[in-house]
Amino acid sequence: MKFAIALAALLGVGTAPALAGGLYTNVESNASYTGSDYTNRTTDLHLGYEGDLGTESFGYYVQGGPAFIAPDGADGSTQFSGKLGANVAASEKLDVYGEVSLLTADVGDSSYGTKIGAKYKF
Repeated sequence: MKFAIALAALLGVGTAPALAGGLYTNVESNASYTGSDYTNRTTDLHLGYEGDLGTESFGYYVQGGPAFIAPDGADGSTQFSGKLGANVAASEKLDVYGEVSLLTADVGDSSYGTKIGAKYKF
């Protein structure tokens, strides 16, 4: 139910801006290992929107959708995952970026993550 509500909200918010051409899909699969032991795989199937604030020096994106979780030796589940990110061209050669992500859970707390980095072009 959480997934359906979140997806409906994403589609409702993203519909008008999507007409401007910033709509995209992103499929990503991440496997986890401890040493050489496989622990799980999470595959995200996201619908997103990206844009800028009227300048090429600041870009952003928001995406979300189902996350298919396949743990080793257990039944899989489907949760909701989402990401919100931005990048800033600090100079002609330096970009700075950041991202916040979430993954819901049936039992226990939802998972959250952050990413921050910089890319220098030679």
